Amino acid sequence: MRTTIKLLPWLLTMMAGQAWATDGYFAHGYGVKGLGLGGVGIALPQDALAAATNPAGLGIVGDRIDFGVTWFKPDRDVRLSNTAGGSGALDGRYDGNDSEHFFIPEFGYNRVINERTTLGVSVYGNGGMNTDYKDGIPYFNNTGSRVGIDYLQVVGAPTATWRVNEQHVLGLSLNLAYQRFEAQGLQNFDNAGFTTSPGNVTNNGHDHSYGAGLRLGWIGQLSDAVTVGATYQTKTYASKFDKYKGLFAEGGDIDIPANYGIGIAIKTTPSFTLAADAQRILYSDVNAIGNLSLSNLPARLGAGSGPGFGWRDVTVLKLGAQYAYSDSLTLRAGYNHSSQPVRSSETLFNILAPAVVQDHLTLGATYTLPNKSELSLFFAHAFENKVRGNNSIPAAPFGGGEADVRMNQNSLGIAYGWAI
Repeated sequence: MRTTIKLLPWLLTMMAGQAWATDGYFAHGYGVKGLGLGGVGIALPQDALAAATNPAGLGIVGDRIDFGVTWFKPDRDVRLSNTAGGSGALDGRYDGNDSEHFFIPEFGYNRVINERTTLGVSVYGNGGMNTDYKDGIPYFNNTGSRVGIDYLQVVGAPTATWRVNEQHVLGLSLNLAYQRFEAQGLQNFDNAGFTTSPGNVTNNGHDHSYGAGLRLGWIGQLSDAVTVGATYQTKTYASKFDKYKGLFAEGGDIDIPANYGIGIAIKTTPSFTLAADAQRILYSDVNAIGNLSLSNLPARLGAGSGPGFGWRDVTVLKLGAQYAYSDSLTLRAGYNHSSQPVRSSETLFNILAPAVVQDHLTLGATYTLPNKSELSLFFAHAFENKVRGNNSIPAAPFGGGEADVRMNQNSLGIAYGWAI
């Protein structure tokens, strides 16, 4: 566990400025193999990153080390229309891509202790949000200075599994979370009219938060061909961002929301497997994320009932297919669809977090090298999606109008792993 804690700051440095925004702000999957399957993994563990999806998976993958990195490129912007009392004075497209290229590392280690028990750790980027509007957004400041946020989460998950019998495995992870956040260019909200804590809203550099929670998991082998799984992650309770206690509800408190899911994997032939997961992420249970945003005025930023991003809970459906083309080459493809977290009435504040993509198409492959180590690749495209504002810019005090937020994404990952 101490090794895991030491790894978190290193990974946080590596992930500085990341910009996840896929299934809400959670990554669409974890581990390069799972990412190539549309994020599927609850009933189909494949590497030492399995605990990020279902801790019981480490009871199946055996002795392993895996590490990898993903290149991630989001494309996000906002279009304002009918602004300033209908005059259109602030109309136009605002580009949030001054930061474009990001690199996300991952690491996993697992060890079989005896015929019933394994111990391991999965270290991964859980998710995050990043926007970088170099030329500013007029509603957030009046000077045309840079506007954006940088929010990321790294999780280290020490994990133990217990094999109940030949068919059933249970797993438990202690999720140790490390969060980092920075906001820039929100000066228009940094006054007593909008916040409970002036001076703690924007331009205070990076602040850090630490938290912990649990993830439980089960995998059952129903037959030679059918495997099922289930997992539940508690809310990860985190310390507050004191430098931004005037921005986030409950004085800077952002916990990681609870989530749960079920999965199935069906081996239709010795070389072909179909798998599917269904996941539910409870964003609305975290006030800083789920509280309504500027439509929640006159409640002030930083208060328990203060504005958040107004996100709904999200249901995610994942489907993957895996084909062992030969003893040395495995091919993968997947599809991932999530419901929309961003309400059309909440798009103005979500200029900072335009996590509106809903559909991902993924491809992946693993090549087994002569020394039996594995080289894995994946590519994912999140199709462009837009949420059009509907009464999204309040007439008072902002003069009315609409904000339409848009995003698409591409990512490419590589990983290397081996049995130990």
